[in-house]
Amino acid sequence: MYCNQCEQTADGSGCVDVGVCGKDPDMQSLQETLLYGVKGLAAYANHARRLGKTDEEVNAFIEEALFATVTNVNFDLDILLEMVLECGRINLKVMEMLDAGHTEKFGAPEPTTVYEGTKAGPGILVTGHDMLDMSDLLEQAAGAGVNVYTHGEMLPAHSYPKLRAHPHLAGHFGTAWQNQYMEFSQFSGPVVATTNCVLIPWESYKDRLFTTRITAVPGATRLKGNDFSQVIEKAKQCSPLADNQSGESTIGFHHGVILGLADKIVEAVKAGDIKHFYVIGGCDGAETGRNYFTRFAESTPAESVILTLGCGKFRIREHDYGTVAGLPRLLDMGQCNDAYGAIRVATGLAEAFNCGVNDLPLTLAISWFEQKAVAVLLTLLHLGVKGIRLGPAPPAFVSPNVFKILQEKFDLKLTEAEPPKELFELSVV
Repeated sequence: MYCNQCEQTADGSGCVDVGVCGKDPDMQSLQETLLYGVKGLAAYANHARRLGKTDEEVNAFIEEALFATVTNVNFDLDILLEMVLECGRINLKVMEMLDAGHTEKFGAPEPTTVYEGTKAGPGILVTGHDMLDMSDLLEQAAGAGVNVYTHGEMLPAHSYPKLRAHPHLAGHFGTAWQNQYMEFSQFSGPVVATTNCVLIPWESYKDRLFTTRITAVPGATRLKGNDFSQVIEKAKQCSPLADNQSGESTIGFHHGVILGLADKIVEAVKAGDIKHFYVIGGCDGAETGRNYFTRFAESTPAESVILTLGCGKFRIREHDYGTVAGLPRLLDMGQCNDAYGAIRVATGLAEAFNCGVNDLPLTLAISWFEQKAVAVLLTLLHLGVKGIRLGPAPPAFVSPNVFKILQEKFDLKLTEAEPPKELFELSVV
């Protein structure tokens, strides 16, 4: 094994002990946490930049954070922990920029009922997260006789007024990213993967899979720019889709929508109609243990509201949760790129009740998988949010001692085999 601290082999024979050098797992753990957080932050910053939003403080932090992990720079556990939490602060700023970029470009999201399934005729399926790609494709496909469908985390496209205005944005097809092998095989038209969460394709759809910019997989066609003419032409060549509606869903509960109802929500809480709030969502995956979040959501009491976002919502969105105080109990706030919205709602409710976020009747159960989820978790920790349940498995890069520090400082918990009953005991502010 190569040691990046003293540039020697760390097998015990030539490694100079400089206080880290593979012998301090906690320093290595914090360095890896910082690196993963910066990767997630950079992904959000890339989306924001494409929408015209940049910030020098963000750029400077990315440089400094990467510099801090270079050989022989930082051997101080407390200072590195400070930088890890600073990554959370900077990520909050980036997510706020991204939220502003989306609403300024496409309009403020609105509650919208979405057709799920396919309609007769040629179609294109768009997966990933990039709304600007979706906008460009919709504009170029106008009048071409080709429908466009969202997949996975592109579902929120339907809630943006300027995207929804395109009549050929026909509906939503499919679920979370880990199911794309079967779902892309079932969809007869071309598929456009705009960002991360794309898998190396099966032969059944490899010749009709397109990726954009840095996203690339063997066998697919990579589009370097925003010209989607190849995709549109491919759709006309492929077998047309059939009319096949699987249902419909309501999305678009942007933080602006929810906070616009703050007075109504406060009244409902004071009247005892709403007694608890749950945030259930995050990044999904295929490994066992993720049904925990399904059981968790279905165990929530009738006098509660569930906020959900990210592809983790596909674990919980099929259940009928009914309504409470005239609102749907399940409020779909968007994709993982919209995590700022859940934070804004929590802080907004705390302001309305004149209390801290940790004083709210609020429980967070967050599924994690990749680097963007790490960045969001660091943002929550930066804000001092306590009692988060994280799962289904502990991050392998977090050492036992670092996790102990996070437990002591933030009451961070791992998900259990079953959601404990006390999580569903009702409380009020």
